[in-house]
Amino acid sequence: MSRRPAEPLAGYGIRPARPSESAAIAALLARAFADDPVMAWMVPAFDRERRIARYFRLAQRQQRPRPGGVRVAVTRDGRLLGAALWSGPGCWKTSAVRELAALPGYARVFGLRGMPRAGEVQNTMHEAHPDTPHWYLPTVGTDRGLQGMGVGSALLRQQLAECDRLGQPAYLESSNITNVPFYEGLGFRVTGEIRLPGGGPTLWPMWRG
Repeated sequence: MSRRPAEPLAGYGIRPARPSESAAIAALLARAFADDPVMAWMVPAFDRERRIARYFRLAQRQQRPRPGGVRVAVTRDGRLLGAALWSGPGCWKTSAVRELAALPGYARVFGLRGMPRAGEVQNTMHEAHPDTPHWYLPTVGTDRGLQGMGVGSALLRQQLAECDRLGQPAYLESSNITNVPFYEGLGFRVTGEIRLPGGGPTLWPMWRG
């Protein structure tokens, strides 16, 4: 029996996230990334979803100083459907001061034994990051059960339209090979592979120029 494709959701919009929504966004992204290969490899199995939510609380703090850094898809009655984190050209790398201030929080996410692995992952991704000025998408996620309904596309198309207007490229790393066709449908192309050290999973860097 063939499966009917999911129909697009109606009655929601895209807007910058509010500070008061930080915890709800973190919980949503934790659900979205519960089975992500890279998260599963880095974050201890014990209490994983709550640890991932902590990680996304930290990630949002790093993004919030940047205009439009955290955006959400939300219904008219305030239900969050998805979220995306963006960094503008020249702003993708967090300052050393902010990284240092976030270390205690990262230790609670990865555990003291997992911190070296997390550091290796970050360094590997930084080394592979392109030098050409671009918009960077470190994270986009749709709440559990809503994938395939157009929310993720709507979240990304808003910024990608702005990229097209300004003639600016965009970059991301897909941590799951099954998501590559989705990004290709938005104009991204795979540029290689990022193999994480220590036998970790592979990421697929993708560029949209």
